[in-house]
Amino acid sequence: MELIAALVIGVLTATGVYMILRARIFPVVMGLTLLSYGVNLFLFATGRLVTGGQAILGTSEAYSDPLPQALVLTAIVIGFAMTAFVVVLSLRSQADNHNDHVDGRSHTAREERSADKESAQ
Repeated sequence: MELIAALVIGVLTATGVYMILRARIFPVVMGLTLLSYGVNLFLFATGRLVTGGQAILGTSEAYSDPLPQALVLTAIVIGFAMTAFVVVLSLRSQADNHNDHVDGRSHTAREERSADKESAQ
C-alpha cells in the first residue's frame, strides 16, 4: 500500500510540475491543482493514519494524529482560493493580451521577431 501511495504522489507531483512548465494558461492552472493534490496526499501519508483510532490520547490503544488532517484541510482551502485567483488572473491576462500564453506573447510573434533579427543581420 505504501508503494502505491508513493507512486501516486510521485506521478501527481511530476505531472503537476510538467504542466506548470507549459506555456499555456490552462495547463499551468491544472498543474498547480495537481501539485496541490500531490502535496495534500503527501501530508496525509506522513500522518500515519490509523483506521478507527481516536484523536484523543488515552481513549484507546491506537490513536490518530489530528495534525495532518488539519493541515490537509487548511491546504485544501488555500488551494481552492489559489486556484480561483489564478483563474481570474489568467482570464484578465487573456483579455488584455488576446492570447493564452503565460508570457503574453504568441509563437507567431516570437517567430516574426526572430525572422526580423535574422533579416537585419
